[in-house]
Amino acid sequence: MINDGYLIVSGSRIEEVGKTPFAGDRSEFTATVNLKANVLLPGLVNTHGHAAMTLLRGYADDLPLSEWLEARIWPIEDLMTAEDIKWGTWLAIWEMIASGTTTFTDMYFHEDQVAQAVEDSGMRAVLSRGMIGFAPKGEQTAMESRDFVQRWNGAAGGRITTLLGPHAAYTCPPEYLREIVVPLAQELNVPLQIHLCETRYEVEQSIAQYGVTPVQHLVNCGVFAVPTLAAHCVHVSDHDIDLLKANGVRIAHNPQSNLKLGSGIAPLSKLRSAGLTIGLGTDGAASNNDLDMWEEIRLAATLHKGTAEDPVLVSACEALELGTAGGAQALFLEQGLGTLVPGAPADFIVVDYHKPYYYPRHDVTAHLVYSAKSADVIDVVVDGRQLMRNGEYLTLDVEQIVYETNRCASRLFGS
Repeated sequence: MINDGYLIVSGSRIEEVGKTPFAGDRSEFTATVNLKANVLLPGLVNTHGHAAMTLLRGYADDLPLSEWLEARIWPIEDLMTAEDIKWGTWLAIWEMIASGTTTFTDMYFHEDQVAQAVEDSGMRAVLSRGMIGFAPKGEQTAMESRDFVQRWNGAAGGRITTLLGPHAAYTCPPEYLREIVVPLAQELNVPLQIHLCETRYEVEQSIAQYGVTPVQHLVNCGVFAVPTLAAHCVHVSDHDIDLLKANGVRIAHNPQSNLKLGSGIAPLSKLRSAGLTIGLGTDGAASNNDLDMWEEIRLAATLHKGTAEDPVLVSACEALELGTAGGAQALFLEQGLGTLVPGAPADFIVVDYHKPYYYPRHDVTAHLVYSAKSADVIDVVVDGRQLMRNGEYLTLDVEQIVYETNRCASRLFGS
């Protein structure tokens, strides 16, 4: 933590970080900004989500996951067009910029629309076309995934990277994982992300069908031969955790979505003790119902203390790291992202620190984790480009986003 220091940005990179007031010649800079005792910190990193599900926010609440997906979500998703995905994604990007998220991942369809919105908005993202392995969609989603990776990996000046997105073991049969997903990921040299052990029912069904847990099943299918990000990992045994660690699997922890869907609480302490790389995610806005990473950070710091009856289990500093650098590492992004060090990408945010809940000024990190509100974010910079300045959006048209998302929702839901 630096008090009264400075940060110098050159192009898309952090050039210098000072621990004392800047004493050099300010005339050499194109622009200088006095943060007026506000807090500058790395941009937040959302490691799991489905951006365009903002259009389904509030549509199917308070249902078990299987019923939520099969009876409510999937039927509407079958009706969603590329235009719906476009504006649902822009709505998500607006929400994320507003709350200080600078990097997110996505697994959905019509993913070209997502990538284009990322490029135009200035965000950073790790994107995948969601893959369903059952015929006739299996072959189609594999071809679309190949095309998407080839078009977009490294695009937008490197702000967009890609991976494969097999949805889950229960939607991708073993032969599809072994014969299509794994070889394709190896051919394209990209990681993959997958939903894993989200519910107890998922684990029970895997044992009934394959005789092993979903984690062991993915090992048997060769999935972990590819670098893998696993979302959720709520119902994992000690042996499962050993397998995840042995295979270098990275974890996206989604505490609020898991709570709202009644899925359970991931064993964060055990996952961290095993040395796994972990980031935080919101999941889609249909199961959260927002994309507020501050809430996930706070839950990571408090939820597990309560379940373990251990007040020192996850410190404020550790929780903030899960929402920044930990998330960047979980998403296979370059070293330094999610930190404020020389040479790191210039992705950072500014929090308005003049709020009643930030006084007295005992511990800045504790205040941010336990007291901060998403509305306190006033400036957002990604790759050295300012996306929000003093609460003003510089790369998106809020009025158009509101109009278009309302239009899409009216068509989908008949309201």
